[in-house]
Amino acid sequence: FSDWDDVPPSSALEVISEEEAVQIIAEPLPPIQSSTLRDYVDHSETLAKLVHLGVDLSQVEKRQKAGQLLLTLDFEKDVKKILLFLKDVGVEDNQLGSFLTKNPYILGEDLEALETRVAYLKSKKFGKSEIAQMVSRAPYLLLFSVERLDNRLGFFKNELGLSVKKTKDLVIRLPRLLTGKIEPVKENLQVCQIELGFQRNEIQQIVCKTPKILTASKKRLKQTFDYLHNIMGIPHHMLTRFPQVFNSKLLRIRERHMFLAFLGRAQYDPAQPSYISLDQLVSLPDEVFCTEIAKASMQDFENFLKTL
Repeated sequence: FSDWDDVPPSSALEVISEEEAVQIIAEPLPPIQSSTLRDYVDHSETLAKLVHLGVDLSQVEKRQKAGQLLLTLDFEKDVKKILLFLKDVGVEDNQLGSFLTKNPYILGEDLEALETRVAYLKSKKFGKSEIAQMVSRAPYLLLFSVERLDNRLGFFKNELGLSVKKTKDLVIRLPRLLTGKIEPVKENLQVCQIELGFQRNEIQQIVCKTPKILTASKKRLKQTFDYLHNIMGIPHHMLTRFPQVFNSKLLRIRERHMFLAFLGRAQYDPAQPSYISLDQLVSLPDEVFCTEIAKASMQDFENFLKTL
């Protein structure tokens, strides 16, 4: 969801704060006379080399003050060391262009500060390949201070009552939990507990299996739960076992459930012989769902959908 993309630095001139990863640049930046960075490529070795790496300047210039930052940097003096650092962290050569397109600000960061943040993650027993995966999938991660990263890991550990290992697994799977805003996460946890009625231990299990629930749209979460629980009669403990169902489109759940109900096959109780798991209900392709679960043809299903 769009409000859950990484939070980009709000301004290149603010101090790094709890909620925004930002840039500290001592020198005043030259004003950009041209409206597009492309016009500078011929005059700037830095821009020319970044384009060669695959950086998309038309995207970079949409980011606040990013274009001005790039024009102040010297490739040999400023950029090269950051590229070597990123490669050392595990960002692949063929990913550098898209990484820097998403986060050009890292080129203006202090190298020691970046190394300190990686050292912190290593001290928390994140492995080299895990750090590489996290940095690649959440490009703003290394703009955040050690304090911020530490607070955020502590929040998930305490709020969800997770072990150190489970907390680590959670942020490895969804590293933008460390970089995005925390308010939507708190709200989703409240929705799960207060409005949907899950117990704390159930929420733990759900989040560990399907971390995306923490960043899902509240409205969609409530609508999906309402349909599964109140219309299909799925109890909380079953939803806890198959939380992936919350990642599915409600339309898909509804169409398939109604088709099964129409055929007299909508049986979601594991104690019954004709039991259909939520996983089978949502994850199978239409053809397989029809032949193996509904015991019907695709044509039957298509004809049924026309009646809805």
